[in-house]
Amino acid sequence: MTAFSRRAFTTAALASLLTACAGQGTKGTAPESGSTAPQPRSPHRTVPAEQARPLARSVPVRLLIPAIGVDTPVISLGLAPDGTVRVPPVTADDRAGWYRHSPTPGRTGPSVILGHVTVGRYGDGVFRRLTELHRGDRIVARLENGTAAEFAVTAVRTVPRTRFPVDDVYGNVDRPELRLITCGGARTGDGYADNVIVFAALSGAESPTSGER
Repeated sequence: MTAFSRRAFTTAALASLLTACAGQGTKGTAPESGSTAPQPRSPHRTVPAEQARPLARSVPVRLLIPAIGVDTPVISLGLAPDGTVRVPPVTADDRAGWYRHSPTPGRTGPSVILGHVTVGRYGDGVFRRLTELHRGDRIVARLENGTAAEFAVTAVRTVPRTRFPVDDVYGNVDRPELRLITCGGARTGDGYADNVIVFAALSGAESPTSGER
């Protein structure tokens, strides 16, 4: 992510995330920080010791997280006229959104994908179950060029939205990484108290066959 893009995101996206986490009606509450952990799945994929090689630039079109049943189209998100980062629209067919000023998945740096935990009267959002992920779980970003970029979860953090870890999330890194971000924690008078952040690192890639190009 360029210095300009990172500044734009860290000053504008935070406001967008906080706004998106506040004030939307819901048919339930997000899983609270400290709530009962889900039963462990066995076996877990281990995080690869060796870094996977960066991929060619290609925008993401679909995101799959098998462990929590996510299979969603990915839309591109930019900046709104007021300088804030757009978030995915609140619709029945909820989708994740890639911030297009961050690296594409598989390029060196932190690629950022946002999603809702709830979508108003429509109920659960696409990232409702992010807190259930474990280290080593698999995330697949399907790219426009047909490549499937595979990531392994390295950490899942629930943080107060007033203490968002900007440097950890958007700071430069020397390998291809992925960040999935949503709201979380308890519902308060002005929305959700926390943000849930999934950190993942590129573990491999599957290239399309000649017939799939």
